[in-house]
Amino acid sequence: MKRTPRNIGGGLATWSIRHPIGVVMITLAVMVIGLFALERLNIDLLPHIIYPDIRVRILDPGVPAKIMEDEITRQLEEQLAITEDAIHVESQTSEGNSSVSLSFEYGKDIDIALRDASTRLDRAKRFLPDSIDPPIIYKRDPSQRPVAEYIVSSRLRNPVELRSWVDYNLSKWLLNIPGVAAAEVGGGLIREIQIEIDQNRLSGLGLDILDIADVLETANREIPSGRLIMADTEISGRTSGRFKQVDEIINMPLLVTSEQGEQRTVPLGEIAQIIDGTEDERLKIRLNGLPGIKLSIQKQPQANTVTVVDLVNAQLEELSGNGLIPEDIQIHIVDDQARYVRRSLDNALSAAASGATLAMLVVFIFLGSIRRTLIIGSAIPIAILVTCILMAVSGLTLNIMTLGGLALGIGMLVDSTIVMLENIYRHQRLGEQQEQASHDAAAEVNSAIVASTSTNLAAVLPFLFISGLVGLLFQELILTISAAILASMLVALTLIPALAGRIPASREGMMRRGVNRVMTALENGYSRTIGVLIRFPWLIVLAFIIGLATVLPRLLDAKQIFLPNMDEGQVYLSIEADKGVNVESMNDLTQRIEAIMYQQPEVDTLFTTVGGHVFGSSQHESANRSSIKIQLKPRDQRGNISSRAWIAKTQKLLNDEQIAGVKMRMSAPGIRGIRISSSDDDFALRINGPNLTVLENLAEAVKNRLQTVQGLRNLQHTAESKNQELSINVDRQRAAAYGLTIEDVGQAVRFALQGSEVTDFIANDRSINILLRLKREDIDTPSDIENVILFSKNTPRVPVRLSDIASLELIPTPSAIMRDKQQRIVEISALLAEDTALSEVIDRAMAAISDLEVPKGYSIYESGNLETLKEGKSLSYQLLGLALFLVFVVMAVQYESLRNPLVIILSVPFAVIGVVIGMEITDLPLSMPTWLGLIMLAGIVVNNAIVLVEYIEIQRNRDLAVIPAIIEAARLRLRPILMTTLTTVVGMLPLAFAIGEGSEMLQPLAVTIVSGLLFSTLVSLLLVPAVYSIFSFKNR
Repeated sequence: MKRTPRNIGGGLATWSIRHPIGVVMITLAVMVIGLFALERLNIDLLPHIIYPDIRVRILDPGVPAKIMEDEITRQLEEQLAITEDAIHVESQTSEGNSSVSLSFEYGKDIDIALRDASTRLDRAKRFLPDSIDPPIIYKRDPSQRPVAEYIVSSRLRNPVELRSWVDYNLSKWLLNIPGVAAAEVGGGLIREIQIEIDQNRLSGLGLDILDIADVLETANREIPSGRLIMADTEISGRTSGRFKQVDEIINMPLLVTSEQGEQRTVPLGEIAQIIDGTEDERLKIRLNGLPGIKLSIQKQPQANTVTVVDLVNAQLEELSGNGLIPEDIQIHIVDDQARYVRRSLDNALSAAASGATLAMLVVFIFLGSIRRTLIIGSAIPIAILVTCILMAVSGLTLNIMTLGGLALGIGMLVDSTIVMLENIYRHQRLGEQQEQASHDAAAEVNSAIVASTSTNLAAVLPFLFISGLVGLLFQELILTISAAILASMLVALTLIPALAGRIPASREGMMRRGVNRVMTALENGYSRTIGVLIRFPWLIVLAFIIGLATVLPRLLDAKQIFLPNMDEGQVYLSIEADKGVNVESMNDLTQRIEAIMYQQPEVDTLFTTVGGHVFGSSQHESANRSSIKIQLKPRDQRGNISSRAWIAKTQKLLNDEQIAGVKMRMSAPGIRGIRISSSDDDFALRINGPNLTVLENLAEAVKNRLQTVQGLRNLQHTAESKNQELSINVDRQRAAAYGLTIEDVGQAVRFALQGSEVTDFIANDRSINILLRLKREDIDTPSDIENVILFSKNTPRVPVRLSDIASLELIPTPSAIMRDKQQRIVEISALLAEDTALSEVIDRAMAAISDLEVPKGYSIYESGNLETLKEGKSLSYQLLGLALFLVFVVMAVQYESLRNPLVIILSVPFAVIGVVIGMEITDLPLSMPTWLGLIMLAGIVVNNAIVLVEYIEIQRNRDLAVIPAIIEAARLRLRPILMTTLTTVVGMLPLAFAIGEGSEMLQPLAVTIVSGLLFSTLVSLLLVPAVYSIFSFKNR
């Protein structure tokens, strides 16, 4: 029995034809509301992604990594691991820094998790040292990253004055700007009161440095003293003893007892030098060689990135114009996220506009009528504005995903309107009256339009229900393109028949007659061709099967990555020297490398940090490390060379320098706001096990083998970076004999080496730290530390040299200790060579270490991007299979039959042939956008087949046999099939060519759909009639 889809949508079309004014007015109202919604949409680069991760960070400057691990990291892990629903705990510990990360399943309410983790952290504080800075706990929210970073510099002010002005003036002004969440300051120098003790004088008084610390802490206090209650009034009391001037510190009395028991007071200034100075400069920050202060702007989560940065820049101009920013101070922006967002969105808009123009040009060429072209083209702005309404209601932003979804769908938006209008026009050419032609034409194609739209939506429906990064990243694209396609269907069923029914069939112009002649020749030629080929359907099927069998292995073995790289024109250069190098030596070395960078014509600016790194107001000190953020000139001003190609060229220059003991790594940053894995490098393996020495040996063995793997560069492992640690081994028995504890010894050594903040000093309502330490010149070598003097706690007090109760030794220790699931690990990581895909090196790397002997209790496993790539690939297979199933279900419901849906769905896999051809022409690797394109193709390529099969059924309902029905339907549907295919293809061409910044993410998707759709047109015109003929062999 012949089956056609149910005439869904026919009533809507009939009502629209009878009520054209009502339809037009409703359309105008929707467009006005859409424009209103469009103006209120926020702008950002990517969808708002909140990762299900929480991080806790604790700083304790100067504490070696091993002690940080034992005293802080392990305690944190034990407490945080029992946070409800936590699935993974990992940590990284380095000198003075402990960072623990908690991971949850995607979909977990991260605010609830944060509250639970905060409670666990409060419990852990009881077991942590008193010397730590207050713990910081936060969500891994990309919106917390700075949207703009500035360097503030001055040629007249010293670093202390400049830092103070930025802290207490500029940052406060900027915090008042709407949408600004924080203005964090890093770098520069901060005022500090330093008390440098002369140990010889101090010990001559019978005191040690611990005594001075106790006196300072107890002398500089304010103590509430209760209330004085009188007859009619009540007065609160306060005992005030805080330092108000530096002279008070100099003259602070010390109580001294002589050997004869006599007591007297000695001012602190007699045994110490009190310096009103600055903190030690452990970090140097500069822009293009000019020292400065870093100011980072963070936006509020729901604020508009572009608006916030524009407001900050406008405020800076206003402050400068009003004279509030002194003339000697220069403010330069070094990282402007708004600029990249604006350019990326402008390119997406340009791609959409170009696609729409090309699509309309194709329609005009086929129809030869400006009026009919404008009617079809009306679907584009209407669908986009309807989508804007839905975006505003759903809280979505304008980003490269939502705009990219609209740009991708531009050509598809007119598919339904083309089918409807072309059929109305065909009926008019047959001599029918205008309104009758609209009725008859709509009745023929209503169901096909609904069916094709339903399959488009069914194919991408699974994306709305998946969790994980893929879902968060692409769901907004799916939502926007689905809403736009649904809106275009409504336009095709309402506005098109309402307007087309009022436009008479006009006389054919020269262009239309020429197009009609060409199309008539194509229709006749295709009709004759299919008439011959349809008699040998199995040969057609076999030819396509052979083609699919040929290309399918090439698809499965293609180069694979998770996400394409987006080129922002930024390059990071990290520099690491041998341990023991001080900040000044590291600065000289970095300046030498900066000079090489300045010579490169592609370089625009260099933002350099020496002695560690700065993120917001958080500083991590490491004297032997520096980094340079290199901003390249715009691509059209640097010879169109990509960042990665520039890295490949420049890395060779750096390698040629052959600086002994220095490692330099250049890398392009990942996609801003997207964290694919825990590792920043392209390739990562991890080794876990109990013994750090065994882990180091295994890591070195793995690294040596991976050196031979083609495509990997800058191999390193986390255990190879060592610090020289001065280990003080206390003899507990000897120390106890003098009444001294391990804590007493540790504090005394800390005061000797770097000093410790014992209290603070209030000046002009600002807190200034007071640092206590021994004189610098007294502590130059390890032997000087052995001469540190403590006094026994017993009576009588006697001086005790450190060498009497402890021994010293220099030992190498890891600069960083990584842990995964509360077990030590070492990570081996590498960057990929230019034009190398991750999938290309996976098998080579595993083969290189396959015969490596791994001790019992140790294991090597994939991490970072390797793990993410495998998960993404597995998910893609599932989504593609589910998409095909749902498309088939939708068609089966529409047709109330299994035969025709099976004929149509069998055409889908053969679109892969076109996809492989497109990938090889463009040399694009297989990525998640490619898989998304394949999944979308499952719903798109069936559209032409649906239209063709439905017309075959219509012809058969007119008592034609199968072969004649196929030939006639093929002839009649060739024009709309070519029109819809070409409009969809040309609409996506601007994205497929990846012109401009931000287009890299969507190029693979566009190339996949364009190439797959072009080939699927051949499948619809040849294979679908053949398969239909085979399935209808009884009636042939």
